[in-house]
Amino acid sequence: NGLNFSEWSEQVQFHLGVLDLDLALSTDNPAALTDTSSTGQRSFHKAWERSNRLSLMFMRMTVANNVKSTIPVIDNAKEFVQSMENLSQSESVDKSRAGTLMGTLTTIKYDGSRTMHEHVTEIVNIAARLRSMGMKVDESFLVQFIINSLPSEYGPFQINYNTIKDKWNVAELQSMLIQEEARLKKQGIHSINLIGQSSGAKRKLGKKYGKGNKGPLNINESSCPNP
Repeated sequence: NGLNFSEWSEQVQFHLGVLDLDLALSTDNPAALTDTSSTGQRSFHKAWERSNRLSLMFMRMTVANNVKSTIPVIDNAKEFVQSMENLSQSESVDKSRAGTLMGTLTTIKYDGSRTMHEHVTEIVNIAARLRSMGMKVDESFLVQFIINSLPSEYGPFQINYNTIKDKWNVAELQSMLIQEEARLKKQGIHSINLIGQSSGAKRKLGKKYGKGNKGPLNINESSCPNP
């Protein structure tokens, strides 16, 4: 549609590859056949012509009408793709998307609404999308982004990470965070059980002595009158 060349090109190459019609996109136009052309050359030429013709038909079918009117007459599939890239405004759109993704990567926080595995995977996927746009995201920076996204409950974990000599890669960090997540959940359940047991004991005590009573009446024998 003039704004999504990268996505369009990827989808076109995938579908033509699945259909085994991408020969014209991966190889140049073969030389014209002559009387001395071999059987192999003739076979390749025929396959290339078929790939080129059907590829052009397929690509024209996937182009928006407002873009079709601006495309010059082209009979070569590779040149058609190049023409689409030249007409596209996707570069500016990609820059905008890259800025949005980078903003998300630097501000994303783990809020507990998902598992730690899902949280780390999302950050890794954002980095992969940035790399596909030509931006460099080092693994060491990615690890730090993940560490910075952790809430205060993971404070001891962050301190421990900062003190160790050997730094982890993303896969190692994800594994350690999943273990820490399980430990914190177990610790939380234990705390809840202790609170529940304490509350239950208080309710039983109140029921035993009746509403408004604080316990059994203590009588000081020295204060009682002699018979």
